[in-house]
Order: sequence, then C-alpha cells, then structure tokens
Amino acid sequence: MLSSEKVTQYIEKHVKWSTSLSQIREVLKATALVEEIKWGAPSYSYNSKILIGLGAFKNHMGIWFHQGVFLKDKHQKLLNAQDGKTKALRQWRLEEGDIIDTNILRDYIEEAIENCKAGKEVKAERITKKPILDPFFKDALAKNTDLKKAFDALTPGKQREYAEHIASAKRETTRLSRLEKITSMILAGQGLHDKYKNC
Repeated sequence: MLSSEKVTQYIEKHVKWSTSLSQIREVLKATALVEEIKWGAPSYSYNSKILIGLGAFKNHMGIWFHQGVFLKDKHQKLLNAQDGKTKALRQWRLEEGDIIDTNILRDYIEEAIENCKAGKEVKAERITKKPILDPFFKDALAKNTDLKKAFDALTPGKQREYAEHIASAKRETTRLSRLEKITSMILAGQGLHDKYKNC
C-alpha cells in the first residue's frame, strides 16, 4: 500500500478530525515535503528528515514540528508538549471548533523547511544507562529467569518504561496486577507503549 493511501486511511479512521486533517494535508502536499506514515501517523519529511507529524486523538489533534524550537512562532501557536523533557519538538494543538488559518500554517511549514536547509537541528540524546529497578520488580525478575532474560534483551528505553510503571504503583496489589499484565508483553519483546505507536 502506498504512503498516500495509508495517510488517507488514517484520516478516514479519525472521523472527528477528518476535515481538519484533510485541510492540513492539502497545505502540506503543496510543499516540497514527502508524505509518509511513521509511528502509525502521517509524517512529512525533507531530505529524509522528518519535519512535521500529524496526530488525532479523542479530545484534540496536533501538528508536530520536530525541530519547532527553531521556529520564530510569531503567531504564538506552538506549545512544548512536555516542559523539561521535550527539547526540539513543538506542537500546534487544535481542539474541536478551532479554525486552521492555512496562511499561518504555510508560514510555519516554509520556515521549518528553511531551517532544515540551514542545518538547524537538535540531535536526540541517546540514554543508554540501565534503569533503576525497585526491589519488588528486581525480586520478580530474579525468580523468573525467562522473564529476566527477556527483560535484559529489551532496549534501555523499554526497560525504563517497565521499571517506572511498576515503581509508580503505590499499593502492593497494584504492583502485582501490573506485573501480571506486563509479564507476557516482556516475554514477547514488546515495550509498554508499543501498541500506541501504531494507532
């Protein structure tokens, strides 16, 4: 299936946002950007660098500018999705009833392309340190060698997701139910949030 067909399917699947997504897509397709699907959602790249992504959710949709930190944002549309964590990514969040000014959108897209041509880029920092396991999780892994082996084979990021998921549970019963739920996922080599990356 072609990328354009996959993007069309994505838009059709998100009925609530289909008009807005289609409108944004038309603006993006009139540029030099290449349309594709990445992480289960429409993405737009220039010279093999992803500059823009679209995402539709229950209560909002967003236009992500992957190197948005370099945009001047003279129209004050962009948000940092996670202050303190997100370095480069900026989001234009739209809620039901919001009107998209295509001229403003075009300005942001053109500026993002020019920034890419100029080589403006925040490089992602690779975090490779092992996660800190809480005693409950460490004990569970020690008791199940297959689980420990599968956990050790996961990427450091996936290991951290699981470690934080267990450690954030306040009650013992919650930890037990979480461990029960994630055991099959770990054994299958999946990350905690993998299912959301393809929706």
